[in-house]
Amino acid sequence: MKTGTKRPRLNHVAVVVNPAAGRAGPGAAGEVERILGELGVKGAVTTPGEAGLEACLRAALDTKPDLLAIVAGDGTARAAAEMVGPRGPLLAPLPGGTMNMLPNALYHGRDWKTALADILTDGVERRVSGGEIDGHAFYVAAILGSPALWAEAREAARRGNLGGAIDRARRALRRAFSGRLRFSLGRRPYAKAEALALMCPLVSRAMDDGEGHLEAAAIDPAGALDVFRLGFHAALGDWRADPKVVVTRVRAGRAWASGPIPAVLDGEPIQLGPVADFHFRPVAFKALTPREAEVRA
Repeated sequence: MKTGTKRPRLNHVAVVVNPAAGRAGPGAAGEVERILGELGVKGAVTTPGEAGLEACLRAALDTKPDLLAIVAGDGTARAAAEMVGPRGPLLAPLPGGTMNMLPNALYHGRDWKTALADILTDGVERRVSGGEIDGHAFYVAAILGSPALWAEAREAARRGNLGGAIDRARRALRRAFSGRLRFSLGRRPYAKAEALALMCPLVSRAMDDGEGHLEAAAIDPAGALDVFRLGFHAALGDWRADPKVVVTRVRAGRAWASGPIPAVLDGEPIQLGPVADFHFRPVAFKALTPREAEVRA
């Protein structure tokens, strides 16, 4: 992730707020307007209407802003990064959701109000790399295979659907050993594992920003307890903390299975097809982040 040194000129800022997101709330749009006013920044704040968040993001981008800031969850942060791309305006995915995987990687634990004020006061451009699998982008981490099913249970529990969470947890256990994932990393021979995890340079502790690779780890749990632990770490975006993870570097690869592959991309569960190609993206989008890396007290 390459960091600029000059403060970019922000003639027009567009901010999209999802009041229903975990850490935003009904007063978030008003708070954004207050911060913009106090700092003398010209901007427009919008919230999603009946057309939904995606339409709101596209409408904000149509105004040709110098910066698109969002106060929303992980799914919206990833969608905004995909829309902006490497040639779009600067992006600030602020931590307005529950897990905030990408926002926390960029803003180091700041709350969204502090992060917004910091980047508008003295922000710098950062070129953020990432990965892409089966046409879907990710910027923090991805996990493929049965442990990813635990993220679906987590999502159901987060929505207050306890029965759905239990059903999804049972499904994860049933799927745990029903079929192993096959994968090939670069030119290496294909291998099998219960799951394959990929991590981007943005949060890697094993790679420098400019290495141009993803971290890849084959995960092979010995039993249901290991599956639960690995799924828990995957749902929290912290699978590298697990003792069974062994890391290698890869620029591209392929995963395949006998049926659809469950996956988690930046904390969001999705379902891939039975064959999924993935590769490293050297510049995925340009973020506006605080100049200093430390978390403010």
